[in-house]
Amino acid sequence: MPHAAVQTQFTALNYEFDLLIPNGSENLSQAIEFECQQILDGWIYNFAFQADYGRNLWRVFDYGSKTWESAGLPLQRFAPGTWHHILAEYHNDTANHIVFHDALTVDGVRYTINMTHNAFFSGSGNQFTNAFQLDSNGRPDPYSVYVDKMKISYK
Repeated sequence: MPHAAVQTQFTALNYEFDLLIPNGSENLSQAIEFECQQILDGWIYNFAFQADYGRNLWRVFDYGSKTWESAGLPLQRFAPGTWHHILAEYHNDTANHIVFHDALTVDGVRYTINMTHNAFFSGSGNQFTNAFQLDSNGRPDPYSVYVDKMKISYK
């Protein structure tokens, strides 16, 4: 979803929402992904987490190499039929073109991540977007996830 372009560095970027996986859908996902992306003077700062059900771990996306990397945090699968609160914390350094994945809070438990990646130069534009994506498993089985109270804040 596009937003007004943010023309400055993020000293703190928080992406939070509530998530509910209905009963019967709890084991049908390959992954649940969510991200914010800032393009500033052609530099892409991608802030993404993935709940990887196939590997039972949390991963972050390195936009420059186009790969998901382990965040060193095991995935405790979301209990079905109940709401879960997610808060992802990020920031960036626009002078050195670095993306920081600072922490991930799941249901009130905060995990320090402290992973960095280089931003990727695309050559054009300013933009700010967010996304939420469901990845299907190998069969693929249809499933649903509900998202509520999505909020992005930054300074």
